[in-house]
Amino acid sequence: MTLSDIIDPFSRAQTPPPRTLGRFVLWALKGAWPVLIPAALLSTLGGAFEVITAKLLGDVIDKALSSDAQSVFADHWPFLLFAAAFFVLVRPVTAGLSAFVQSVIMQPNVFNLILSRVHRYTLGHSVTFFDNDFAGRISQKEMQTARALNDVISEVVQAILFALASVAGSLLLVGSIDWRIAIGLVLWVGAYALLLRYFMPRIRKRSQARASARAMVTGQLVDTVTNIKTVKLFAHDEFEDRAALEAMSTYRDRFISFGHVASAFRFWLMTLAGTLPVVLIGTALAFWSQGFVSAGDIAATGAVAIRLSQMTGWVSFTLMGIYANVGEIEDGIRTITPAHTLLDAPGAAPLEVSEGRIEFRDVGFAYGRESGGVEHIALDIRPGEKVGIVGASGAGKSTMVALLLRLYDAEKGGIFIDGQKVSEVTQESLRRQIGMVTQETAMFNRSALDNIRYGRPDATMEDVIAAAEKAEAHEFILGLQDHMGREGYEAHLGERGVKLSGGQRQRIALARAILKDAPILVLDEATSALDSEVEASIQSALERVMAGKTVLAVAHRLSTLSEMDRIIVLDHGHIVEQGTHDALLAQDGLYARYWNRQSGGFVNPEAEEAAE
Repeated sequence: MTLSDIIDPFSRAQTPPPRTLGRFVLWALKGAWPVLIPAALLSTLGGAFEVITAKLLGDVIDKALSSDAQSVFADHWPFLLFAAAFFVLVRPVTAGLSAFVQSVIMQPNVFNLILSRVHRYTLGHSVTFFDNDFAGRISQKEMQTARALNDVISEVVQAILFALASVAGSLLLVGSIDWRIAIGLVLWVGAYALLLRYFMPRIRKRSQARASARAMVTGQLVDTVTNIKTVKLFAHDEFEDRAALEAMSTYRDRFISFGHVASAFRFWLMTLAGTLPVVLIGTALAFWSQGFVSAGDIAATGAVAIRLSQMTGWVSFTLMGIYANVGEIEDGIRTITPAHTLLDAPGAAPLEVSEGRIEFRDVGFAYGRESGGVEHIALDIRPGEKVGIVGASGAGKSTMVALLLRLYDAEKGGIFIDGQKVSEVTQESLRRQIGMVTQETAMFNRSALDNIRYGRPDATMEDVIAAAEKAEAHEFILGLQDHMGREGYEAHLGERGVKLSGGQRQRIALARAILKDAPILVLDEATSALDSEVEASIQSALERVMAGKTVLAVAHRLSTLSEMDRIIVLDHGHIVEQGTHDALLAQDGLYARYWNRQSGGFVNPEAEEAAE
């Protein structure tokens, strides 16, 4: 193990993140203290050495004045050798070691430790959390929080502890020269503390507002770029420009507000810093004129005063940066750390699927509202049964699928798979046992190979190709080429698969589901983006992948469901009809009307609502 591996940058947090600043910092940094503490000690030692430097300077002057010019080296060579060794060897080695610990061991690892924990927790939020915010804003908050906290820790270790050690050492030094000079330094430090106490909370608050506005700009821009095709199709460049400019204008106002406080702080800071050499050196000169201090004491006091005056500027701006970062951390905490609303039950066990039987037992769910969703859903799907679900838009089809996958918890009743309630098994094991192909096929901006292998990450290349062939995707994948010159299965598909046609994306998604080979399969408009010829060509592949599995197939194109074992008809959240295709046609009910309308040229059952 190398020194840079002392901190495990990806170790998991054992508890959810607290929502208060101090406890959040401790949560995020747990495991990093074996490096933070030595880094802090080295920085403190470096600050103390600054004072020793001034003391050595004063002693050198006093010894030089106490000896003849010809004998000064002969009289004081041991001290002068010690001073030279301190400047040439001890001080540089300490500074270099401190820089190495901070730059190589601490900062890279602490940043990744914080980011991995924040990101891991964010991934645990329910779908609703992501539905209610910009994707760009959430990712911005993750990076912002990790970067800001890493900067705070780095600056505290690198600058603040260094400065505190320098101030404490300076007080001891000038106190040893004359206690009255030390009083002047104490009064100056008090005034400096009051200045910080007044400005820092204001900087923190306005930085927080600025960070929030900046994240909104990011969210707005990402939202526009993500949906750029829609923007172009509706010729809304100007509209999106105005929306972006409005967000930018708010950010500009918050930035200006921050700038007013920052500029006032700088003015008063420089004024106060300018008084320190005047007070300390002037007092030392006055006491020297009265014989109370030596010339070397004046030099040491002057060196301390000038060093502290110079340090005041960068330490104060470091503090301003720390408070600004604290504001950003608090803003990130508010966004990222709300409690997870969809948790595994205590002691939840992995789902064990032996048959694939699905039961909806008087299930009700209305998204927390008075109406909508589904109500009194009682459905028993036998192992290996192929069930189609139809209904008008808003009838509850997607809600049933989401409840089965436990993207939401049923408000009434329960859903069981092989007798195991889905809310009492682990979410991860539940979703591993369900393969799904949706109408809005999700593609990553990764290679075709990675997108298919997402169904089973340990699959071999041969397995991937076999799945692609079954989904009628292999041929077009071989012809892919991206802007980097990568070809075939190595070609990247673009964000959300934008470089593919709708049918190609759907076939990639089918290949992914085939590779996953889960015992339960959900098809949500799985062939909606395919033309009739392509759909017919992969129908046999679908039949093969459905063989031996329990299948729920949601479709508007009723012809795709005609061979299902059973068809469920939903209307306003209730099951109103169920049976085979032929039996439902014989009932001459809602399903029959849907079928007749589609036979007459209508696209899907949503037309029923329009007609009524």
